Formats: sequence, structure tokens, C-alpha cells
Amino acid sequence: MPAVPAKSISTGVIALLIVGGLLSTFYQIQPEEMGVVLRFGRYVRTTEPGLRAKLPLIETVIKVPVQRQLKHEFGFRTVEAGVRSQFSARQFADEAVMLTGDLNVAVVEWIVQYRVSDPIQYLFKVRNLDDTFRAMNEAVMREVVGDRTVTEVLTVGRQDIETSVQQQLQVLAGQYEMGITVEQVVLQDVNPPDPVKPSWDEVNQAQQQRDRLIDEARAEYNAIIPRACG
Repeated sequence: MPAVPAKSISTGVIALLIVGGLLSTFYQIQPEEMGVVLRFGRYVRTTEPGLRAKLPLIETVIKVPVQRQLKHEFGFRTVEAGVRSQFSARQFADEAVMLTGDLNVAVVEWIVQYRVSDPIQYLFKVRNLDDTFRAMNEAVMREVVGDRTVTEVLTVGRQDIETSVQQQLQVLAGQYEMGITVEQVVLQDVNPPDPVKPSWDEVNQAQQQRDRLIDEARAEYNAIIPRACG
């Protein structure tokens, strides 16, 4: 086997170094992202979408999805998203079981949707931001649910709960400089606990039937009395 000339080896090594340097210099930021450039672990600049360059070896880039809507799920997790999404709630019941203001229990499953508004705050202001934000969500939801009756939580008060939680989360996120905008809180499912759900359904059906009978009686009254008086 013929010996490889030392010059060829040197040329190959240099070529590899050049290619490696180019690969570590240029990077791509997608349209929904912003790049946060660190030099020796310290923030130096942010970069917009497109093909960008950095100093090889001494600079690194963290890509932050500023245009993408992010979410956290509470009381359940999406196992498979699609036309017929599959959900799992058994392992996450502790997140959902809450005490209402009239000392009843409700099982509240919800989603919070948010976007990154300040990549620097999002990355560096709060340690373990995801865990902190989840704990904040649970605390706020329990406080809001605890200020309402079980009837409000399960029926007429859902939209008010969503709005109140969203507003309080945004205030806290601003105070802690999390760099996020809380866009929406959605109550995915709200129910009484399984052992009392049949009884609650019976009461709810009875109330609906009562309301229907009242409406029918009023309609009949409005139809008969004017003719009798006329």
C-alpha cells in the first residue's frame, strides 16, 4: 500500500477545519424564531430570521419560537393530536381536583396558551420557567375557583373564570419578568368528581326541566291572558 504524502494529509486536515469552521459559523433562524447569541455564556445580541453568522467556537445560539403559540395542559395530557385527539387524565388528577368557595369539589381541566414576547427575559430572568409558570397556573386557578360556588364553576361561571385566570397570570408574568404574553385560558372540561357525578347530573336535569316548564307556562300565560282581557 503506497504511503500517503504528508502534504496531502495536511491539506485534508485544513480542508476539514475550514468546512467545520463554516458549519459552526453560519446558522439559520426560521421565520417564527429569534436567535439569542451568547459569547462564553453571556448574552451579546439577538438575530432576526434568515441566514446568520456567529464567531465559531466562542459563540452559541439559542433559537426561541417567538411567533409560535405555546401551551400547557393541566389535569390531562394530549396523547395524540389529530381529527380525533386522544387524551389521558388518570395520571394528572391532582392538578385538576379543586375546592370551591362553598366547600364542594370540582375537577377542572384547562389549557393555557401563550407566546414569547421577550426572548431575553424568557431565557434568563426566571430559573426553570416552565415549572414556575405551571405552578403559577395551578395557584391562580385554585384561587379563582375557590372564590366561586360549585354551580358557578360547573355551569354559568366558566367564561368568567377563564378571563380572570388569564388576566391574573398576565399580571404575575409581568411582575416576574417572564417575557411571555398569556393569550388565552380555556377550560377543557369541568365536572364534579366521579362518585357524585350521577347525582349532579340528575339535579342538573331536574333544574333544566324546571326552567323549561317555567318558560312554557310563561309562553302560555302571554298567549291566553291578553285574549281574555281583550
